[in-house]
Amino acid sequence: MDIRQITPSYAVSPQIDPEDLPAIKAAGFTRIINNRPDAEIPPSHQADAMQAAALAAGLDYVINPVIGGSITMANVTAQAEAIAGATGPVLAYCASGNRSSIVWALSQAGTRPTDEIVALPARYGYQMEMWRDQIDALASQQA
Repeated sequence: MDIRQITPSYAVSPQIDPEDLPAIKAAGFTRIINNRPDAEIPPSHQADAMQAAALAAGLDYVINPVIGGSITMANVTAQAEAIAGATGPVLAYCASGNRSSIVWALSQAGTRPTDEIVALPARYGYQMEMWRDQIDALASQQA
């Protein structure tokens, strides 16, 4: 498990295992967001199995599968709603944490400066610069 804290209330991770969930709960997270489509992973890590394990560990679990190269506004909206509806810190995961960082960045448009949105995930090697124009466009729609 490799948790990368983007903000105090949002972190990303590469694929987690069901056995990681009690430690994730103990670390203070209250909600897990699964950004991985089931087609990418074995049955032991697919959404239903992970959701059952998360609920057993006392964690909320949200399924928002993001297909690499095909991120939609529905994904962005679902991520924003899942973050906003959490009762505490959120851990989102995908294969590497990149897609979870991208949908977070797009969901934050207009809520914080674009430079900050781009810089925070970059501390962990997630390059958001290519999303800058989209973040700015989304922010202008909210203004």
